[in-house]
Amino acid sequence: MKNEIKMPKLRPEMESGILCAWLKEPGEKFKKGEPIFEVETEKVVSQIEAAEDGVITKLLAEEGDEINVGEVIAEIEIEKVD
Repeated sequence: MKNEIKMPKLRPEMESGILCAWLKEPGEKFKKGEPIFEVETEKVVSQIEAAEDGVITKLLAEEGDEINVGEVIAEIEIEKVD
């Protein structure tokens, strides 16, 4: 099943964040709880963890981009577990 990764809102007053680094590349699998990218807000860098198992299919934002909260930054394929 296809899904999207959006820029998270890490603080109530957060309107945007800087994508510091992708920790996974397209085609790379990840597990729930594994860090997949880093975001900088007000000089604090946070690792963002995967909410479910899957694979990155397409990156829509580049490292160094300032991205608004809620904006789609990547497409993923969710691995269905039976």
